[in-house]
Amino acid sequence: MKRLPWITALLLMSVSPAILAAPDSCERIKSDIQQKIINNGVPETGFTLNIVPNDQADQPDAQVVGHCANDTFKILYIRTGSGAAAGAQDSTQGEPQ
Repeated sequence: MKRLPWITALLLMSVSPAILAAPDSCERIKSDIQQKIINNGVPETGFTLNIVPNDQADQPDAQVVGHCANDTFKILYIRTGSGAAAGAQDSTQGEPQ
């Protein structure tokens, strides 16, 4: 069995833990949720979605709108200033479905 060249080992060690943490499935789920929000009339510039580990999901002004990776990550919805008017039309309370 060959040893990895030192450069390969260095590259593997330098990969960001955040990149390794959130699997591709989280990005797909986030994209699906983003499209649903836009289809409900919220402008794309009116919100952000963030994938965070469960222990970082309790953030002010953020709402959990999804989960992924066997419920180890949450997807947070945060309204931005440009989406406040469109967001005011949203009559849902609590966690969106």
